[in-house]
Amino acid sequence: MGGSATATYLITGAASGIGAATAELLAGRGDRVVIADINTRAAEELASRLGPDTLALELDVTSQSGWEVVLDETVARFDTLDVLVNNAGIVETGFARDVSVERHQRTISTNFMGPLTGTLAALRRFRAQGHGHIVTVCSMTAFLPFPGLASYAASKHALRSFHHAVAIEERHSEIDFTIVHPTATETPMLEQEALDDSSAFAFVTTSVSAVFVAETIVTAIDARSGEVFMPPDGADDIIELGIHPDKLLAIFDRAEEFGRKTQRQRRPS
Repeated sequence: MGGSATATYLITGAASGIGAATAELLAGRGDRVVIADINTRAAEELASRLGPDTLALELDVTSQSGWEVVLDETVARFDTLDVLVNNAGIVETGFARDVSVERHQRTISTNFMGPLTGTLAALRRFRAQGHGHIVTVCSMTAFLPFPGLASYAASKHALRSFHHAVAIEERHSEIDFTIVHPTATETPMLEQEALDDSSAFAFVTTSVSAVFVAETIVTAIDARSGEVFMPPDGADDIIELGIHPDKLLAIFDRAEEFGRKTQRQRRPS
């Protein structure tokens, strides 16, 4: 939308963390924002605080019918939807061997199938109206095998591939595609990771605020950027480690020990 005219945004997982920070930033500049979240109470509280041009809607991103209801209600309230921000996600910490198949499946269903379902539902509408913008909040773990968060990283690998494949398929349409890869971010998810020894590697890098990530997302949307990495100056090294896991193995023990020190400092005394 270029940031010059108001637009209607639908943000999933918008009741807290990165989603809430993004909603607040967009509402603050005058955009219309739908705060979609499975936590209805928190979504309604945020919408009430952000003003009349925000709407809180309950959404389980794994529900195809739920997506259709939310999209219908968005258009009924604001007449249009311009930008979908697929942000909702969960993490199930623990070594893969200790995480049940059901918990692995929950991660894949929420982090991959959820955005897939929403993207396809919005895509039909965007094609019909002749414009739209699909934004995927992914992760730098999309490039990196991540012990302690194995299915989370796997879901982000899949999500990045799906996003780019659809973007290529729609290359001759009037639909824009943006994918953003945050680094470790100060959210409830990172707090959860701090309590599990298996997730020590998540604390190797310095974390950033949800507001910082939200600003990056909005800037990328306005610029219609195709793909944005965080941090930009360290992305090449992360991708290199992901391509060559033997290099990751060579440094992992030292890196994990460094991360564990930071992780332990975050825990309640």
